[in-house]
Amino acid sequence: MPVEFAKYQGLGNDFVVVDGRSGPPIDLNGVQVQQLCDRRFGIGADGVILALPPQEGGDLRMRILNGDGSEPEMCGNGIRCLARFVADQAPDSCPGVLTIETLAGPMHITLQEQGQVMVDMGEPRLEPTAIPTTLGDGGQRVVGERLLVAGQVLQVTAVSMGNPHAVIPVADVEQVDLDQVGPAVETHPAFPQRTNVHFFQVLDEQRLRMRIWERGVGPTMACGTGACAVAVAAHVLGLSQRKVQVHLPGGVLTIHWHSNNHVFMTGPAQLSFVGQVALDQLQATGPNYNRWGAGARAMAMPAQPPLDGLPVGAGDHQSGAGQTASAATKLESAEPESEAEAYAQTMRFLANTSLDQMLELAANSLAQRTQRRGGPPIISPPGDPLAHWDHGGGH
Repeated sequence: MPVEFAKYQGLGNDFVVVDGRSGPPIDLNGVQVQQLCDRRFGIGADGVILALPPQEGGDLRMRILNGDGSEPEMCGNGIRCLARFVADQAPDSCPGVLTIETLAGPMHITLQEQGQVMVDMGEPRLEPTAIPTTLGDGGQRVVGERLLVAGQVLQVTAVSMGNPHAVIPVADVEQVDLDQVGPAVETHPAFPQRTNVHFFQVLDEQRLRMRIWERGVGPTMACGTGACAVAVAAHVLGLSQRKVQVHLPGGVLTIHWHSNNHVFMTGPAQLSFVGQVALDQLQATGPNYNRWGAGARAMAMPAQPPLDGLPVGAGDHQSGAGQTASAATKLESAEPESEAEAYAQTMRFLANTSLDQMLELAANSLAQRTQRRGGPPIISPPGDPLAHWDHGGGH
């Protein structure tokens, strides 16, 4: 039976919202979430939000699922969208203040004019166990800790807004190679539950600019909890006031870290469209989803995970095509023990392998398959990465 949904966005961070407050219970598995969020084969979104009956005295409960099927503790843009959804469902009877239960605790939301929503995001946490992270000295706050990632030393301040954030100040956020550094920080062993990653620059003491790598999603247009974490980190580092405008790729959020230690976030949430979807048919349609998830697909990762032992440096590259062909065989057949391990291995491979090495690996794999199938050897012009195949040599 088709289920009604509404598509909402907050500064370009978009969500499929399904109302499960009445009727039969609604539950989604990871494959269904990935298909709903797929921008070609599904509705298209950064995540799915379920509006559910309250369990602890609130007005309702929020369950949010990332595009890869994982479940974060909290989402600032998502909760604004959910609040606006509830108001749109009952415009004459919805209270101006809502209490929404989340995995990070109850959140108090105030509906404002012109689609603006203010959220009391609670108190930030900076101690290592709250993130969690292995950075820091004992119970001391993780502020400006040095972290070696992808050949760079980053100054990381860790903040929990109910979910983990690694905040990194830079001179110019546009110069950050987000696709390389973002996933490397997200999956760094210093963050055992992975982390959201944010780079920010100071425009002045009341304005910050940031870019986002969301845990389980990848680059996004906005992140509400991330904007709060950036504002807190910038003030702790002595770079900004307690009330700032945070400029994200999708727009501006106002963040105010009050003297009572609560962080308030104000920003828009808007309806995009409504529709119906047959949830019970999702697993039978669409592409062949695997453990990589929607976030990994967005980064154009290989269909099968590379393993340790692939050529990752000049020494390996000089060892010849025989080793590369052997690595290609491993690439085709081996399975990682966990999603996190596979993800980390892939990012190490992409970060440490040159384009020439990738071409050689692809050439070796293609030639091996051709030989196994009884096809002719591949002949390439001199100097081409495939050229060594017309020399034989036992590859």
